[in-house]
Amino acid sequence: MTLTKLVLYFEKNIENFDKTNPNVSNSTVAWQIDHSLKVINNVCKVLIKSDPDDYQWKFNFYRSTTLPINYFPRGKVKAPKGVRPEYDMPAKETLTQAIADAKSLLKRIENLPENSNFKHPIFGLLNLKTSKRFLKVHSYHHYKIIREILS
Repeated sequence: MTLTKLVLYFEKNIENFDKTNPNVSNSTVAWQIDHSLKVINNVCKVLIKSDPDDYQWKFNFYRSTTLPINYFPRGKVKAPKGVRPEYDMPAKETLTQAIADAKSLLKRIENLPENSNFKHPIFGLLNLKTSKRFLKVHSYHHYKIIREILS
């Protein structure tokens, strides 16, 4: 599933924003969507502002074992404060605006230099291609949680 399709899935499920399933997660669908969009939007903004000359590849065990298998384990890492929703159930309007921002920002990063970069707290410095991969794997992780909440 592409990152664009994942954003469309999040958009479609804004209508289910108040749904929860404590057997899957203590958070609502809205929290999952809002968190995913905060990550997408913040990473895209950093990529846009980055200096490609700053990028230097370095081996990172966690990046090289997690991203290639398209999998993030659940409950192992707590989201950094900057990408955690302020409320358990963000407003529909907040989610709708974040979707619009994500669509726009994802288009903007398509033509960035390949060494545009983003520093992840665990995976280290990521270039454009690896940043997109991270966004896809991260969004898919939350897509699966939302799908389970709704099943």
